[in-house]
Amino acid sequence: MTKALLCLLFCAAAVMAADKSVYDFTLNSIDGQPAPLAAYKGKVVLLVNVASRCGFTPQYTALESTYEKYKSAGLVIVGIPANNFGAQEPGTNQEIKTFCTSKYNVTFR
Repeated sequence: MTKALLCLLFCAAAVMAADKSVYDFTLNSIDGQPAPLAAYKGKVVLLVNVASRCGFTPQYTALESTYEKYKSAGLVIVGIPANNFGAQEPGTNQEIKTFCTSKYNVTFR
């Protein structure tokens, strides 16, 4: 794909989403349930791309610590597992959840 075509596609996506905010989107939870981001209106939302087999995986500990420190001020951290960067998140949702809770004491809410 040429750079010009990629740029055109990106611009088209941006224009189409111009009337939307992050709160208009619904993700699936790690358990496969709909998780509308509208539930976080009025809070500080940090969306984080995560992967269990990435060199940055120890970020889970810092993210959980940051959440615990600032949750009373309205912080919400939404981890979004992605396997599209070097196949660093190859497991099932259950495997990802087990890994995160056992190795990094991450709590899924």
